[in-house]
Amino acid sequence: MQRGWGSARRRPRSAARWRAAAPVTAPVTAPTAPTAPTAPTAAVVASGGGGGAAGGPAGDAAARNFMRHSNIMVDVGKWPIFTLLSPQEIASIRKACVFGTSANEAIYITHNDEVFVFGLNCSNCLGTGDNQSTIVPKKLEALCGKKISSLSYGSGPHVLLCTEDGEVYAWGHNGYSQLGNGATNQGITPVQVCTNLLIKRVVEVACGSHHSMALSADGDLYAWGYNNCGQVGSGSTANQPTPRRVSNCLQGKMVVSIACGQTSSMAIVNNGEVYGWGYNGNGQLGLGNNGNQLTPCRVAALHGVCILQIVCGYAHTLALSDEGLLYAWGANTYGQLGTGNKSNQLSPLQIMMEKERVVEIAACHSAHISAARTQSGQVYMWGQCRGQSVVLPHLTHFACTDDVFACFATPAVMWRLLSVEQEDYLTVAESLRREFDSPETSDLKFRVDGKYIHVHKAVLKIRCEHFRTMFQSYWNEDMKEVIEIDQFSYPVYRAFLEYLYTDCVDLLPEDAIGLLDLATSYCENRLKKLCQHIIKRGITVENAFSLLSAAVRYDAEDLEEFCFKFCVNHLTDVTQTTAFWQMDGPLLKEFIAKASKCGAFRN
Repeated sequence: MQRGWGSARRRPRSAARWRAAAPVTAPVTAPTAPTAPTAPTAAVVASGGGGGAAGGPAGDAAARNFMRHSNIMVDVGKWPIFTLLSPQEIASIRKACVFGTSANEAIYITHNDEVFVFGLNCSNCLGTGDNQSTIVPKKLEALCGKKISSLSYGSGPHVLLCTEDGEVYAWGHNGYSQLGNGATNQGITPVQVCTNLLIKRVVEVACGSHHSMALSADGDLYAWGYNNCGQVGSGSTANQPTPRRVSNCLQGKMVVSIACGQTSSMAIVNNGEVYGWGYNGNGQLGLGNNGNQLTPCRVAALHGVCILQIVCGYAHTLALSDEGLLYAWGANTYGQLGTGNKSNQLSPLQIMMEKERVVEIAACHSAHISAARTQSGQVYMWGQCRGQSVVLPHLTHFACTDDVFACFATPAVMWRLLSVEQEDYLTVAESLRREFDSPETSDLKFRVDGKYIHVHKAVLKIRCEHFRTMFQSYWNEDMKEVIEIDQFSYPVYRAFLEYLYTDCVDLLPEDAIGLLDLATSYCENRLKKLCQHIIKRGITVENAFSLLSAAVRYDAEDLEEFCFKFCVNHLTDVTQTTAFWQMDGPLLKEFIAKASKCGAFRN
């Protein structure tokens, strides 16, 4: 027989909490909306070390490939825009980039090499053929199967990418011909950049605010777009409508890596020298002055230092040497140089990092934040961190520099293209999840409703006090290979055992009631909370009174209060359900009495 409030209680409780419920004098309110599920973790690593934006491979030298061999994991769910995707969509991601003036646009590539975009679509930067924003990913058919290897973006924004075959595609804002097609109208779909690049195999692209650069496999550098400060490196300040080779001081030199600030450009050549050109009002070129440069100029202060990686912020530059030393110069309004003050630096200054070797640096042309990772895996950040000026490198708890940009950059863009880790190993959690209900490795079976569930005694003993006690040597169950369960249903018991392996619960609200009973019997308090959360999300007028009864029966006070308030706030509809009138007398009478005290029956 169904027990009422009085007989169902396992310990005395005051009824005062019922009196706290507000009288129903306003229109009924909707049930509490479920919390949006956190997107599952997608493990990703950097695909390269391009500066100032989402970059690509920097060259052939093994020393410059260190980031591609990193096993640092990144959770793309830390970028808010990716919470729009379903778990299945998140799981399909192979590469991803978040961009835009407010980090409101994203592009991702799946394991099947399909390309999808979603977001605000400013200046047609999604390349969908229209100017409509979308929270539902749309496929870019023109790029599917192209094997994108490097991607960057501007402030318009415009988007630039290259493929493994060396082709370059561009779309989006084009007011300064930054798409390289000779026109100034916006590019509404991805179009290949052909002029001077068709015969080249491009391996890396980089974008400033409104200018673009492309690096070929043979070390030739091409630039085009906005050139008001000489950032294209053509020797003038006239805009460059199509790709033009950057020569002058780079003539005869092999460029191996490139980066862009808002209106400045940087390059590393194969002997480790650094060259800069474009706007220099804050000293971001590192030349010892603040005069603009219309052609590439060598950073003389780094003579004798071999630079492996260079990245650009909005108006500052970071460089990493082959000895693991970090150098910084340029604007310092927010402490982004990490010098301990806010004074600009016209020449490279070595930044002390606790006497530890730095293996990676990070910055983005749309932000004033800097980050670095050391050889021991420690990640530091400094500069404009969510509006706060951090003038010295601050040790974080992050595992990678990408997390710094997801959590503290303004806007929260990605500073490089991220690609899913392809290593053939599983984490401990993934391995454990995979072995649930595995006949090959299990040493114990539960039989429930005639069905078997394969488990491991060691896992059960580690995760559950009930099983730890059960499998003591003096218990008969410790010697059994099959244990019969008859007090719970198969879906409920399977969900419980799977929870012990995965720490997750996936059940309908009606089944979650049974699991709540089990959690109560086994004293699994966290599982009780998860069940209550599932039940709250699934409450309806039809099942509300049944759920209230279950909450009372299993002594779930928080759930009981929630269900009671829901029933009171939807009293007219609830009282017309079959479940309401099928309840036994004591339960029904106590509900009516307590609802009356809350003013539910006032006219």
